[in-house]
Amino acid sequence: MKKIAIIEIGSNNTKTHIYENKKLIYENNTTIEFKKNYNQKQKIDENDLNKLFSIIAKALEYTKDIHIYGCSIFRNISLNELKNINLKLKNKFNIGIEVVSQEDEAKYTALGCYSNIKYKGNICIFIGGGGSIELIFVNNGKIFAKKYYDFGVVDVTQKFSSLKDDIPKCTFDEVYDYVNELIGKINIEADILILAGGDHLYWYNNAGYPLLENKLYKSENQKYIITKDISDEYDHDALITSLNKIRAKSDNPLWFDGSKAMKVITNLISNKIHAKYIIPTKINMEDGLKEKLTKQTN
Repeated sequence: MKKIAIIEIGSNNTKTHIYENKKLIYENNTTIEFKKNYNQKQKIDENDLNKLFSIIAKALEYTKDIHIYGCSIFRNISLNELKNINLKLKNKFNIGIEVVSQEDEAKYTALGCYSNIKYKGNICIFIGGGGSIELIFVNNGKIFAKKYYDFGVVDVTQKFSSLKDDIPKCTFDEVYDYVNELIGKINIEADILILAGGDHLYWYNNAGYPLLENKLYKSENQKYIITKDISDEYDHDALITSLNKIRAKSDNPLWFDGSKAMKVITNLISNKIHAKYIIPTKINMEDGLKEKLTKQTN
């Protein structure tokens, strides 16, 4: 089977995964602040598009079978602007962006989380990004509830801009209360909260927070776990820890602009659903999409 490349363009991060016979042979996560710059200019920034072009050019070194999916920010731009962007992509690479609905983004990401695990009990899959949040509730391999929110870490960091500073001026409780108003009531409980939709392991690894082995079930993409008590300690500590020191350990410092906002959001969700365990992953929409695309190319 020929190689396929999947590029997911988010509001804040653009992820590339290239597969050969379902085996991952290349991955990359590049911070491109599409939503922040769009909010400032009311159009997609040309510099951001050029960064995307570089990512596509890199993928072409592996394969011409490239599939590009635009998420939250691309759901909000006008059809005319999307048409013009796709015309540029057509002329330059002979490909285009397929805009994915919030529901499909959640469906494919969630599928990558629950399709190959065995757990009898409620699981909440948190899918968080720069511009949107989705919660998918699963029991014994079947989805039984969904909740969608039209905000993400970009919106929270615009409200509390010092979250991007070394030590923020705002407190954990101030941010928590604000996000609580956006989320509202959740009348569903789940034992486990799976963090997906972004590289949540990247935060823990660079921040130096130890994780435990996941002994609830076996999954190659869900090897690590923390208890709710440990998660509370880590999340509160995150807002008083030097962000510059964490950035210095990483290969993508800009990624951490939204990291402290994300810790408050996930902490809030874990409290609302009364989770006992949190499982951080780097599972994304590509994990579900690859199953669909590899079937089409076989």
